[in-house]
Order: sequence, then structure tokens, then C-alpha cells
Amino acid sequence: MKRVKAVFAILAVFSVILSARLFLLINDDEITAVSSGRGYYTLKSIGEYGGIYDCNMQPLVNYAEKYEAVIVPNNESAIKILPYVMDKEKYYSGMMGDLPFLCRVAPEADVLKDSIIIFRSKLRTDSSQLAPHIVGYTSDNVGMYGLEKAFNDFLHSDDSVNSATLGVDALGKVLNGIEADVSRAETVKSGIITTIDKNIQQICEDAAEKFDPAKGAVIVMDTNSCEIKASVSCPDFDTSDISASLNDEDAPFVNRVFSAYSVGSIFKLVTASAALEQGISPEYSYICTGSADVNGQIFNCHKWGGHGEIDMCTAMVESCNTYFIALSEYLDKEKYIETASSLGFGKETELCSGMISASGNLQSVSDIEVPAERANMSFGQGMLTATPLQICRMTSAIANGGVLYEPSLVKGKIDKEGSIEYSPINAGKRVLSYKTAKILKNFMEKTVNAESSMSKPDTVSAGGKTSTAQTGRYDSSGNEIMNCWFTGYFPAYSPKYAVTVISEGGRSGNSTAGPIFKEIADNITKYEKSLTVK
Repeated sequence: MKRVKAVFAILAVFSVILSARLFLLINDDEITAVSSGRGYYTLKSIGEYGGIYDCNMQPLVNYAEKYEAVIVPNNESAIKILPYVMDKEKYYSGMMGDLPFLCRVAPEADVLKDSIIIFRSKLRTDSSQLAPHIVGYTSDNVGMYGLEKAFNDFLHSDDSVNSATLGVDALGKVLNGIEADVSRAETVKSGIITTIDKNIQQICEDAAEKFDPAKGAVIVMDTNSCEIKASVSCPDFDTSDISASLNDEDAPFVNRVFSAYSVGSIFKLVTASAALEQGISPEYSYICTGSADVNGQIFNCHKWGGHGEIDMCTAMVESCNTYFIALSEYLDKEKYIETASSLGFGKETELCSGMISASGNLQSVSDIEVPAERANMSFGQGMLTATPLQICRMTSAIANGGVLYEPSLVKGKIDKEGSIEYSPINAGKRVLSYKTAKILKNFMEKTVNAESSMSKPDTVSAGGKTSTAQTGRYDSSGNEIMNCWFTGYFPAYSPKYAVTVISEGGRSGNSTAGPIFKEIADNITKYEKSLTVK
């Protein structure tokens, strides 16, 4: 009797161990493996789910293909597929067990499709992913960042799945002679349509790579709607290998387009706007001697010895700090802050769930009661910070004649049947008079056309403004790190695009950021001309 009990005990332990082993094997597959009943084993993988498209319905994800093979351990087919296996570690791990498993294989493996089950489906992303900070990335098909995270539930509401059900014995070994039940993923119609233009995005990414701002950003907007046509944050990250960037000290996961920086001389456009809106003539003149004394605090102009007598246009083109300090003393403080606020400073922008551009910091009326802080604000320093998105939005308002729009990133959604539901039309609000905007555009166009300008495009007219903003941060050699900006629009006669560039570090806005603007303006113009030729 004791011997019988012992045998039963051993069998019970063996049964528990076997069950545990089967459970682990079933749940260990990184694709998705689930039991589908006694004597059968089902392998599943998501073939495709909701797409992300650019404004011309070009795919930003799901544009490449992947191949997966159903591999049966201890089967001749498992040996045949080995030369095509892309994930050798997973292959050898799976071969240690008895259960069938899925493994990525090269496209050439399709020659074995008559003897091995091979699924061909969409590859969500790879190392060439455009706009990674906008599109985002997934982990185990769950959106973790960007649009993938913001629209995760919607994108997965229409999953298309590959599956194979095979007959197995009690140990999980595949039974020969039983034909597998195979279901292949169908094409998914649903998705979201963004405002991004894939070709313009590529142009901007190429320009960033060419001029290599180690840390910085580029944003392009439609001046008449503030739809975001391109958004580049440097450095970027590989959406197919997130772990490679986790410990990067340059913080590649930070979207610098949505991050706030010291602004510098670009803000002179706001000071000039406030002055013009308050009735101060652009002919107002001031004698720049190279410095200004504000209640005992000395502010220097970048030009040693000063610019002499200058008006508002010359002060903008030459970027004279002391002129704008003097100009700010004539401004009504409340109206000055109101003008800056109406142009979008000090306000965050939510583009979609979880994707929020920082508010930056705009001084209050009480802040600029302090003469030194008012002086700092007049040329974009002190407590003032803003995002590239805010600067590009302001530039769009000037370019289109004084109307400010809410920036947008998503144009609409496509349902399972392929029907499109567009987002509400972006209504603008007049924040500057047409006259003020026209004067500012004249200033900006003369700035780009100045003899020293490095931002003037070869193929199109343009307007713009530079900044070289102090940050109060220093490199290892003791040199202050500057935020080098350029913001502008083109064509000058009928503005269509606004472009803002920032580089964390560099020599100046003109020499560091200006050439990036020039490259982008020229290449977008060439691209659009090529479309008309076709």
C-alpha cells in the first residue's frame, strides 16, 4: 500500500511539473501563444492594426513587410528554415522545447511556403521611421509614446491577426498528418490622418542630419492654418530598438519642438508688434552708443561702439538690443504683456491626449515693473522662455497678416469601413492688425536679404529673424551655451510655410540656424515645383 501511495505521489508531482512547464511555454512566446482546447495549440500574431498616415494618405507606419514562420521543433522543416531565421536567439530557445513557435525570418524564406507556414504582414516600424517623436513607439504592440500612445485604443479597435492551430499530443508535440488550421491577417482600413507631410518631414530630417545640430529642433507649419507639416527633434531614437537610447545623456526621448527655451532676439518682433499696435511709428529713432544704463544696470549691444542713430526697421535687421530697451520704455505694460499673450506666449498647447507643448514662461505685468526685467524682456531674455512650436505659431500669424491659429497635428480618423471623419476646422483669431503684420514682414524680409544673412534661399523669397539667446549654462571649457534660433516664412509675396529652427549650442542664429532654414526653404520649393511639372 505504501508503495502504491508513493507511485501516486510521484505521478502527481510529475503532473504538476508538466502542467507548469506547459503553462510557461504557452505564455512565454513573445508574439502570443494561447491554448485553444485539448489536443490543439494556437499561435497568434498581430498582422496589422490601425494605420498612421500623413496629410496625403501616405503611410507613416505599416509601410514595410515582415515575415514570420511557424517552426515545429524536432521537425525537418525547422532545419530548412534556419538559414533564413533573423532572431537566432529566439530560434534556439524555441528548439529546446516541444511546442511550435513563431520566429521572424527573412523575405527569402517565402520559397519554403509550400512546406512551412509563413505569415507575411505589416512591419509596424523600423530604424528608418520618420518623425519618431510624433509617431512614437510601441512595446508588445501597446503604444508607449507619441501618437501610438495617444490613439492606442482606437488603433487597436481593428486588429488583424495571423493564426495557426496545430494538433498536439499530451506533451505538446505536433502530431503529423493533421493539417493546420491557418488564418491570415487582412488589410486594415482604419487609422488616423495627421497634418504631417511625409516629403516635407523627410526634407527637414535630411537638413538636420546635414547640419547636425546635436541637440535642437525644426518645425514647419502651414501659415494659414498652423497645421504642423514637419516636426524634427534632435537627437532622435530608433523606434525599433528603444533600449539603445535609454541611457543616452542627450535625452533623445525629449521632444524639443515642445520644450521651452530662452528666446532671445526673435522676441523683438513682439516688442515691435506692441509698439506698432500702441501707435508708435516705425520711424521712431534712437541713438545706439553700444550700451544702455537701466537704473544702474548696464546692458550692452552686440556691436562694439553701437549702431548710431537707427529706426525700428534698422534695429530689427541689425538686432540692436539697446534700441528695443528704449522702445519698451514707451509701452503700456499691460498692453505689452497682452500682445505677447495674444501671440501665444505663456500658454501650453495640447495637440492630442498626452501630447502637450510646454507653456514656457511669459513675464507678468508686475515682473516688468522692475526696469531691468522689462529691459531683458524687450529683447527676449530674463525670465522669458518659449517653445519652437510657439515661435513658429507667432511667425505664422505675422506671415498671414495677423491671424493666430491653434496648432494642429491630427486631421481626422478613418473607421473600419474606410470612411473618414475630419477634425473640426481650425478657426483663427485676429491678434495683430494687417498694417502691423505688413510692417513686421517688411522688417523680416530685409533681415533675410541683408548682406550678412546666411538664411537667404536661392530659389524663393523669404522673411525671418535670428536669435542668439544666452542660457546661463556653460560647457566644459567655460564658454556659455547659446540657443541659436531662426524663424521665418516663405514665399515672401504669399507666405505658405513658417519654419522655426533651434540649435542648443552653436555660434549664432545667423550662422548656425540660418543655413538650416535656407536648406529647408529651397528643398520644399524644389519639391513643390517638381509636382507641378508632373
